[in-house]
Amino acid sequence: MPGALDGLVVLDVTNHLSGPYCSMLLADHGADVIKVERPGKGDDARGMPPFVEGEGAPFMVWNRNKRSITLDLKSPEGKAALLRLVDDADILVENNRPGAMDRLGLGWDVLSARNPRLIMGSISGFGQTGPYRERGGFDLVAQGMSGLMSVCGPADGPPHRLPIAISDVTAGMHLAIGILAAVEARHRTGRGQAVETSLLEAALSLEVYEAAHVFATGERPARLGQGHRGSAPYQAFQTADGWITVGAGQQNFWERLCEIVEAPELATDPRFRTNADRVGNVAVLVELLQQRFLLRPSQHWLDAMDAAAIPCGPILHCEEVLADPHVLARDMVAHTDHPITGPFRTLGVPVKLSETPGSVRRPAPRLGEHTAEVLAAVGLAVPAEAAKKRPA
Repeated sequence: MPGALDGLVVLDVTNHLSGPYCSMLLADHGADVIKVERPGKGDDARGMPPFVEGEGAPFMVWNRNKRSITLDLKSPEGKAALLRLVDDADILVENNRPGAMDRLGLGWDVLSARNPRLIMGSISGFGQTGPYRERGGFDLVAQGMSGLMSVCGPADGPPHRLPIAISDVTAGMHLAIGILAAVEARHRTGRGQAVETSLLEAALSLEVYEAAHVFATGERPARLGQGHRGSAPYQAFQTADGWITVGAGQQNFWERLCEIVEAPELATDPRFRTNADRVGNVAVLVELLQQRFLLRPSQHWLDAMDAAAIPCGPILHCEEVLADPHVLARDMVAHTDHPITGPFRTLGVPVKLSETPGSVRRPAPRLGEHTAEVLAAVGLAVPAEAAKKRPA
């Protein structure tokens, strides 16, 4: 069944994670994504460990459903080939430093003049404007400058980086949303437009509670460790044999939890009567609950809270969640057959559409695997520099 974006042609002139993640989302929903890579080396993520039969597993996870061509965009021949592909493209995605595409002669003014319907999506460290425009940016830098690291981690301790590339992935998501908004606008206007976001803005967009705190009080948000800024109890607790999460800030959940932990008096304790009271006295509350959760194993508490419809769950390790029956039932582990590695598992498509579902249809491409195929379709031969370095 064709995906929702079937028929859209996307030129993916991106590297590493944020841009490729955006184009992966478009590819998952049916767009024909043509990944344009440097001859010989390709995307830097191809060299990221761990490797399977010499292929970088991270690259394979976020570059599925794409075709790969190699072009040297600094050469006249490679630039001309990309411009010819732009003629028939709907979208071009890039994540270079601001100004890099202009220096190549492939900036927005040039591309939009050639194809007025083109939508050009850009991700950079700090955006296309502003005093930090020229700076390079990585996820680490964005996490630090956005405030994320200042509010994450133990209440007492050094700044804490989330070990996931949160600003890269979020920037990719935001750019995909912006591109789809531009596609919808094009239905009305007939014209494309430039769409851009940055790692800094992506990270900052996640700080909805923290921004509300600053705007309301003018004060620096405290680091809360496992806690929540506006709800309690809402965090992880240790049990007799492991750890669980409990989200019982809502009043009816709180009252049921008091019965489950055999402490009904807590429900009427003036310190914990309302959610605001509990947030204000969270340290004492957590200590009292923690004493009770340590008395019995995780499954006891999870069963009791499930029966009472209180949101809760086990804390799983990554290999456990990827084998979880619910995750498998939701098709969040997909299977591909790569020509070099053989069978390879990747993440599934997280958004489900009833009529035009997304899918994982092809494995990540080998470097330059589709150069001849893609260029022949627009009447071009393989550039000499690409032909020399194409994989066997």
